[in-house]
Amino acid sequence: MKVIIDRFEGKYVVVELLDQTMVDMPIQLVPLNAKEGDVLEIKVDSEETKRRKARITKLMDELWDK
Repeated sequence: MKVIIDRFEGKYVVVELLDQTMVDMPIQLVPLNAKEGDVLEIKVDSEETKRRKARITKLMDELWDK
């Protein structure tokens, strides 16, 4: 999904979605060098998701086995 930075408002960045909907995002989620008019790409990192799930499963197994 791609979004366009419309403007910065305090602790938020207002981005425009492809359907022209405006959404507020916390400014911490945006790269420091981002500016109005920049296009951001939001994507799912499937490999990192798998690693996190495996780590959590391992921790839960260790917790319940004791």
